[in-house]
Amino acid sequence: MDLAVLWFGIVAFFFVGYFVLDGFDFGVGMALPFLGRDDVDRRVMINTIGPVWDLNETWVIVAGAALFAAFPEWYATLFSGFYLALLLILLALILRGVSFEYRHQRAGARWKKWFDGMIVVGSAVPAFLWGVAFANIVQGVALDANHDYTGTLFDLLNGYALLGGLTTLLLFFTHGVVFVSLKTDGELRRRARRLAARSGALAIVVAASFLGWTALSHFSPVFLALAIFAAVALLASWIANLRGAEGWSFAFMAATIALAVVSLFAALFPNVMPSSPNPENGLTIANASSSPLTLTIMTWVAAFSLPLILVYQGWTYWVFRKRVTRDHIPEDAHDAASSGEAPGDPQRPVTA
Repeated sequence: MDLAVLWFGIVAFFFVGYFVLDGFDFGVGMALPFLGRDDVDRRVMINTIGPVWDLNETWVIVAGAALFAAFPEWYATLFSGFYLALLLILLALILRGVSFEYRHQRAGARWKKWFDGMIVVGSAVPAFLWGVAFANIVQGVALDANHDYTGTLFDLLNGYALLGGLTTLLLFFTHGVVFVSLKTDGELRRRARRLAARSGALAIVVAASFLGWTALSHFSPVFLALAIFAAVALLASWIANLRGAEGWSFAFMAATIALAVVSLFAALFPNVMPSSPNPENGLTIANASSSPLTLTIMTWVAAFSLPLILVYQGWTYWVFRKRVTRDHIPEDAHDAASSGEAPGDPQRPVTA
């Protein structure tokens, strides 16, 4: 197999992992004002992702590093042309991470309200802008003969890209709400299932519209097959949620996001950064990849390290597999944080 094509697939795999894993983190953050009726509810929700959110976020770092090493031309064009959008994503991720760590440092309601708001914003902005970015990559952007982006930030906010952003926003939101129903109990779990039914129905309509638009503009048999599988998985997730099968609903939603991302890469192949309206200025797998020696070394490194990463990630989720309930949350989170006291369950994260 051509190593450049192999690494195109590996980059796709890393982005699939990032969107599936950090996607439900975004969804939990965005759902705080919809499901958290009091501070204990919100702390329960934050604790469901507390042990894993930072681990999930590292997937985008690995994806960026793989992109830089395997396709330096693609990396340079993407990160320079989409600089402002990616900067907004980075700032939002920083905002969210800081909020997780500082929310419990004071007991005041206003203090927590501010950080809760930053968690919502820090989750919604990346969830939306990642969809905008990938939709623009698939659609093509204005590149000159040097492969430099010649448009503006507002050129990226076209109808197709905005629909892509709304699609990822709703998919991640529903993914997170289903995760809350999977990881909690009692009234919060029931509210999450009801909300997932409503947001899932809306996600079905919006995602179908986006995939249909993509099929009309970038048709290929492989893309069409993957898009159909993604649509079926999304519908299955919605039905499973209605029937109270949270585990199946979460698994089908993860499959939906994975298949949707793979379908976009299939629509993009063999391009990596198409140019519109001048196709000759676009980047392909062939003209954007590193040397064969570099790709060979990277392949051996990935073959050794990737299985270890997957095993560690799986082990982490196994350790923190239990549900989080209101009984696991101390009455005063600030006092508990100051004394180092845990709420009685070994899976409690540090972000109470």
